[in-house]
Amino acid sequence: MRQVDHFIVGNTPASKRFSDIMDPNNGGVQGRVALGDAVVLGQAVSAAEAAQPAWAMTNPQRRARVMFNFKALIEKHMNELAEMLSAEHGKVIEDSKGDIQRGLEVVEFCCGLPHAVKGEYTQGAGPGIDVYSMRQPIGIGAGITPFNFPAMIPLWMGAVAVAVGNAFILKPSERDPSVPNRLAELFLEAGLPAGIFQVVHGDKEMVDAMLDHPAISAVSFVGSSDIAQYVYSRGVAAGKRVQAMGGAKNHGIVMPDADLDMVVNDLCGAAFGSAGERCMALPVVVPVGEDTAERMRAKLVPAIEALRVGISTDAGAHYGPVVTAQHKAKVEGWIQTAIDEGSELVVDGRGFKLQGHENGYFVGPTLLDHVTTDMESYKEEIFGPVLQIVRAANFEEALALPSKHQYGNGVAIFTRNGHAAREFAARVNVGMVGINVPIPVPVAYHSFGGWKRSAFGDTNQYGMEGIKFWTKVKTVTARWPDGSHDGANSFIIPTMG
Repeated sequence: MRQVDHFIVGNTPASKRFSDIMDPNNGGVQGRVALGDAVVLGQAVSAAEAAQPAWAMTNPQRRARVMFNFKALIEKHMNELAEMLSAEHGKVIEDSKGDIQRGLEVVEFCCGLPHAVKGEYTQGAGPGIDVYSMRQPIGIGAGITPFNFPAMIPLWMGAVAVAVGNAFILKPSERDPSVPNRLAELFLEAGLPAGIFQVVHGDKEMVDAMLDHPAISAVSFVGSSDIAQYVYSRGVAAGKRVQAMGGAKNHGIVMPDADLDMVVNDLCGAAFGSAGERCMALPVVVPVGEDTAERMRAKLVPAIEALRVGISTDAGAHYGPVVTAQHKAKVEGWIQTAIDEGSELVVDGRGFKLQGHENGYFVGPTLLDHVTTDMESYKEEIFGPVLQIVRAANFEEALALPSKHQYGNGVAIFTRNGHAAREFAARVNVGMVGINVPIPVPVAYHSFGGWKRSAFGDTNQYGMEGIKFWTKVKTVTARWPDGSHDGANSFIIPTMG
C-alpha cells in the first residue's frame, strides 16, 4: 500500500500511528499517511534552525530567483499536481488546476519580494541623526492547512514565509497529504536549501506540538472556526504570532435589477463548485422582494437540475464527491435538519448514486427555500453542495443578514445600480465584498481575510499583509559625529524642554 511520510531533513523517526487516505470516488483505501508527534516536529525544527540563518542572509534577489524557478516548476508539473490532488480530494481536475493556480499567483507575487521588503529611511530626523527601519524574518514559521485546498493554502502561507527569509514547517490535512510533499520536492529542485520548507503530517497531537514549541515564532491556520479559535488562543498564550482563519456563511444579495441569467450561472458555480467545500463558497442567496425571489427560483431550479456530478477525472462533470464518508453523512444530516426546521426542500441531493461508483462520497446539488435566520442550518456552515434561499423584503433587510451573521468572510451583491453597490460595500460588516463577483477572493497582491468568527488575529493572508505577518520591523536611529567639538564621542539622550 502506498505510504506518505514526512518530508523533513534527516532520517524520519518511525511512525507508530497512521491514517488511511481514502478514494472519494469509490470509497476505497488508496494509501496511508504517517501521523507524527513532538519527536518528528523536533527533528524538523532542528533542521530549520540550522538552515534558516544562512537563508535569511541570502540577498532578496537570490531568494526571488528561487521563487521564479519554483513558479516555473509548478507550471511544468501542473497536470501531475492536479491529478494527484483530485485523486485524494475528489474535486474535478479543472477545480484542482484552479486550486494550484490561485496558489501559484502568490508565488508570482513573491518573485517581486525585493521591492516589497524594502525598509523606510529618514535623513536628518534630528541634528546629524538618521532613522531607518528594516523588515527581518521572524525565524521559523508553521502552517496548518485544511483538506479543501491542499495546494493553494500551503502556497499562500509557505511561499511568503520562505521568500522573506524564514524557514517554514507545514502540517497539511491528513486527508490529502501528497500534493504538499510534492511541492516540497519542487522547492528543493528550484534551489531552496534543505530545511527551509518541510512537511510534517499528523492530527491534533502534531498541531499542539507546533503551538507549544518555543522555537516556532508564528503560526498560520485555516480551518473551522472552533479550531481556529483554539489555535489562536493556545498559540498566543505560548507567545507566538498567530493568524487563524475560520469558517464562513457567505451571502449573495440579489437586487431586483440584477441580471438573473448571470446570477443563476454564478450561483451554480459558487454554491456547487468543488462540491461546496470552500470557505468562499456562496451557500446563501438573498433575493430582495418576492418578485425577484420567484423569478430567480424559476431560473435556478432547472439550472441546478442540469448540473452533472461525476468522478474527479470526468471532464464533463461540474463537481465530484465530497472528501469523506463522514462528511457526506454530515452534509446530508444538515439537509434533514433544514427540512425539520421548516425549510422547503426544492431540489434534494441526498442518496445520490453514481453508476459504477456506488460507494463514492457523492451528494447531489440541493436547494432549500424559505430559510429563516433562526434556523441552525442557516447559522452554521454546511460545507457541501447545498444552496439556501433567504428572502428579504428590502435592501436594508438584505444588508442586515450578512452583517449580523456570526461569520464575516465574504459577501456579494448582484445589481446594475452603482449607488446600491457602493452603499452596500461601505456598510456591510464582512471582510471581503464582491460586486457582481460571486467569490470575491482578492488577487495575490491584495490580501485575504474575513471578520468576526471567520478570522482570529489582526493580519490577513498573503500580499503585503502576509509580508507583515512573516516579518518583524527593526528601527535604527543613527548618529555619526564629526569629531569637531568636545564630547563628540558621547551620546546624550534627548530630554523634553
